[in-house]
Amino acid sequence: MITIQSIRRWDSTETIDLVLDVSGGPRHVDGGAGAARPGERTATTVVDGTGYVLAPGLADPHVHFRDPGQTRKESMLSGSRAAAAGGYTRVLIMPNTQPPLDGRTPRPDEPGADEIRDSHCHDAIEYLQRYESLHDLRLPVHYDLAVCASIGRAGHEASRPEDWSRYMVPNVAADRHPVTFMSDDGAAVTDGILDQVLANASVAGLTLLEHCEHHDHGVMNEGAVSRRLGYPGVPESTERSIVWRDIQACRRTGVPIHFQHVSTASSFDLIRRAKADGLPITCETAPHYLALCDEDVERYGASAKMNPPLRSEHDRLATLAAIADGTVDMLATDHAPHTEAEKRADFLEAPNGVIGLETAYGVCHHALVDGGYIDDQRLIELMATAPTRFLGYEPTDVEPLLQTRPDCERRVLDLHALLERPRRLGRVIDPAAVNLTILAPQEHWTVDPNHFQSKARNTPFAGWQVTGRPVATILDAQLVFNGIAQHSTQGA
Repeated sequence: MITIQSIRRWDSTETIDLVLDVSGGPRHVDGGAGAARPGERTATTVVDGTGYVLAPGLADPHVHFRDPGQTRKESMLSGSRAAAAGGYTRVLIMPNTQPPLDGRTPRPDEPGADEIRDSHCHDAIEYLQRYESLHDLRLPVHYDLAVCASIGRAGHEASRPEDWSRYMVPNVAADRHPVTFMSDDGAAVTDGILDQVLANASVAGLTLLEHCEHHDHGVMNEGAVSRRLGYPGVPESTERSIVWRDIQACRRTGVPIHFQHVSTASSFDLIRRAKADGLPITCETAPHYLALCDEDVERYGASAKMNPPLRSEHDRLATLAAIADGTVDMLATDHAPHTEAEKRADFLEAPNGVIGLETAYGVCHHALVDGGYIDDQRLIELMATAPTRFLGYEPTDVEPLLQTRPDCERRVLDLHALLERPRRLGRVIDPAAVNLTILAPQEHWTVDPNHFQSKARNTPFAGWQVTGRPVATILDAQLVFNGIAQHSTQGA
């Protein structure tokens, strides 16, 4: 058992005591503090929580876990552990798995088809929905799925609702991981099928997540740096044209559209005006677009290669401004794992993408809060409450769970007692609704990829000194990641 004393609530100045069971279990991710083996009698530990903040669990609407088909890069297990270590309790998995999440039975020769067949599943969606029961484990993060906008994500024909609509309803037998969004992430929906895709999304009640950028050549932002390095460039118009096209489609159809990883000043201007017009438009950006620019490609090489590419310093500053003025609705990592060998390839041949789950809070806090653009509370809104609601869930409110005890000067959140006796205050409290993260917003630390839970190491932030770190993650009222420094203990 562990009691964290004087931990501050994220949404008030109140400090409380938090009681947790640290006995571990199938979901536990070791963060350095360890956990007892299940069934082992544990000591009662008291930790001074001064400087810690208790917040709703972080949520990421944009991750790639490479499972099935590319588990050499990341698996559901390693990706989920990375999420827990980063303070995340909920993620949305993009559909560019192999085979892709389009609801079709894969061809026998498709990558990943053997995993689907050997698991007696019809397709990749069913495989991921049943992943925990198929592998007899509990993952340390909640996840939903995005379905392909086009068949095979090839952009030729809109995916068919009859292939995937049955996966939209949470199913106990399917471990409750429904399809909740639509996307062809990795490429924009093509012009020829956009109207049909939006019609499918409208009928199904799904929001289209749009990779708002398309190009057939180029490996980095077009500008002075690309010309100096001699690399083919990607003009910022490749993003702006898709944003403009989709805003007009949203205006015409009324179907909600969410723009992923927005990276240019001109795109933010278009989105800002669309929101002012009352259109159902939302957007995200990623930590690398607010912390880096195309000049960093010279320093980090393929570790700074992604799609959309890092843009100019002008665009980076516009991204920060769009976060500060509320144009950006939420922050997402676009966690995209690759092997070290792939990223060591020549820059022209190396794949796009960087990982981000375990560095996102620190990098964003460093750039945004330490940089004076927003405060700590707003960062939690961008990384926790806003994306959680966007994904269709409610962030955990601890107020109804707090108790007053005569032997304690502070109110207490006793999650151990909640698990033992879920009926509290005259009603049953569902532990699955208690998803929290403990943050140390003032902690200074150095990013070391060798300590990542992810299989991948492809980050440009290795060696960065940042401020702000998730130190524990609570899923379904249970501690699933424990990185708390036990510097002050009492008990036997």
